[in-house]
Amino acid sequence: MATAKKLTENHLSCAICTEVFTDPATLQCNHTFCKSCLLKYINTQQEAVQARSIPCPSCRQLTNVTNPDSPVEEWVSQLKPSHVIQGLMDDFGPGTKAVEEHLCSVCTKQGKTTPATSWCAVCDVVFCEGCLQMHNMMPGLCDHEVAHLSDHTKTKVKRRFMCQVHRDKPIELFCKDCKQAICTICCSIKHRACKDVDTIESTTPLVKEQLTSKIEKLGINIAAMNNIITQRKSTIQDVKSNSQTLKDQVITTRDTVMHAILRKEKQLLWQINKYTDEQLHELQADIKSQEIELQTYQQQYEFTANAVTSDCEMDMYAIYESVGETSTDNRDTDNRPAAGWVVLTQNLDKLSKAVDELQLGEVQVVTDVSDPESSPVLHHTIDCKEDGDGEDPDFCDVTVLTVDDIKVTVVTDSDNKRLKTYYTSNFKSFHNQLLLSDGPWQIAKLSESQIAVSVPDSQEIVTVNVTPGPVLLSTIKTSKKYYALASLSPSQLAAGTYKQSHSVDILDMTGRRLRSIKTGVNGNPDYIHVTRNNNLLVSEVAVKSLVCVTSEGDDVFTYTLTGDIDLTYPWGVTTTSTGDILLVDYDSHKVIQLTESGQFVRDVLTQQDGLNCPRGVCLDGDGLLYVTSDRYVKVFNFYRR
Repeated sequence: MATAKKLTENHLSCAICTEVFTDPATLQCNHTFCKSCLLKYINTQQEAVQARSIPCPSCRQLTNVTNPDSPVEEWVSQLKPSHVIQGLMDDFGPGTKAVEEHLCSVCTKQGKTTPATSWCAVCDVVFCEGCLQMHNMMPGLCDHEVAHLSDHTKTKVKRRFMCQVHRDKPIELFCKDCKQAICTICCSIKHRACKDVDTIESTTPLVKEQLTSKIEKLGINIAAMNNIITQRKSTIQDVKSNSQTLKDQVITTRDTVMHAILRKEKQLLWQINKYTDEQLHELQADIKSQEIELQTYQQQYEFTANAVTSDCEMDMYAIYESVGETSTDNRDTDNRPAAGWVVLTQNLDKLSKAVDELQLGEVQVVTDVSDPESSPVLHHTIDCKEDGDGEDPDFCDVTVLTVDDIKVTVVTDSDNKRLKTYYTSNFKSFHNQLLLSDGPWQIAKLSESQIAVSVPDSQEIVTVNVTPGPVLLSTIKTSKKYYALASLSPSQLAAGTYKQSHSVDILDMTGRRLRSIKTGVNGNPDYIHVTRNNNLLVSEVAVKSLVCVTSEGDDVFTYTLTGDIDLTYPWGVTTTSTGDILLVDYDSHKVIQLTESGQFVRDVLTQQDGLNCPRGVCLDGDGLLYVTSDRYVKVFNFYRR
């Protein structure tokens, strides 16, 4: 009884709440606590939350968590109790009989209540000291593994491998045909026809090796699945955020349309007021004139009436002579045209049709270009030919920035020595230009509002702020003509030039060369793109290849001539959110898709999609694909077939 009580108090009690464990969790230091107590403790340790690890309340040792980005509650919920604690909890924890009720199984059958002190791992029976001695004296039982309950090792004891059919016979053989561990009796009775039976000692290393390999594979699968779950949870948040953004866009569009309608309403009301005021002014002026004329008639009337009734003939003839000069016809003397009438002309049928056809937008579910089952649909086209261009546009590269929630498309026009930007705001399209010293080539995106642009013939790299119009920030002089350009880090650029010893230079933001990276077969890089793994994708027309190397110069893969899908003129290159590669092939008028490891997947865009001589390519945050094509930038969405 004392042993059982000590077991509960010392080994099944939480050090935080001092009560018997409720849903125990064991840390890497082997200290165990209630999950609820551990969660409360972690929430008081802000430095632990920031460090994304669980400190032990007893020894302060940190325990790493599986998914640091998940909520703290999930950190704790994923912790499991140790095997020893779990075994003791199964036997003595809440919901089981009290420790004091573990009585000797043999004595219980005899009507006695003797406390058990030991447990036989083979018989799975508890004994008191007396009955244990009898157990150990029997020839068939004396070699059984026995654990003392006071040692708290019941679940930790190495149990003998005994046959489940013949419980007193140890497992000594393994049937490979049946994949079953057996005793000698089972072998002679049930496995006589089996051809491959070996000893358990010989088979155990192989089984252990296979299980170890299985564990490794399961560990990889678990890690991959946890990663997928984490990505899906992150995607859920992105979907919710995107939904709210789209709703805000609909409301903004509605407000813009309503503003336009109210503006038209205000204009019509102003016109009605203007014309009405003019009409009223004219009428009032006419009334004033008529009133003056009426007053004249009234005076003449009075003079004439007085003359007629007067006894003085001289006065009568005097009035007669003056009246005779004025017409007294009863005809209408108003010969002026009638005032105009203000009317509102409306075509209600046309207005109703326009309202019905009004579209605030179109809601669709688009897929990622990486999806092999997706198909491109032209979203819109940007015409980049400007009135001031002296030559036909020659677009080398394109990128998309988001500046103050406005998407800005940026292109390099080499022949016209210009950097051009295009964007739409409040249903109006805008474009701006920045004249450079010479023809620009590739764009390196430094941030959502800043870019670096190579100007090879001037041996310059310029940095530009997009506001959303282009504003020159600085001009970096270089020792070489750098064409290909990409951002390796916030403070480093990867740049490629012609006649370079099969390498790409890493530059700081002053243009100073820090080191060089070998690029294999590519000696004169045309375009560079940095992947999500910080690897470099380098394309070159001369050798018709795409090379992938690490930032240290180690080869990853080389994609070149492959039979039916040969590269003819590889130029612009980018990657998707899943790591897939999109490569422009200029002469074949294509954009092809490769896996992250350089395996061909499909032709994403072809000449049938309206592509002609593409060079630059990029993706925006919404999955829209931008490709230069002649004087245009063509923008594509992707949908499942």
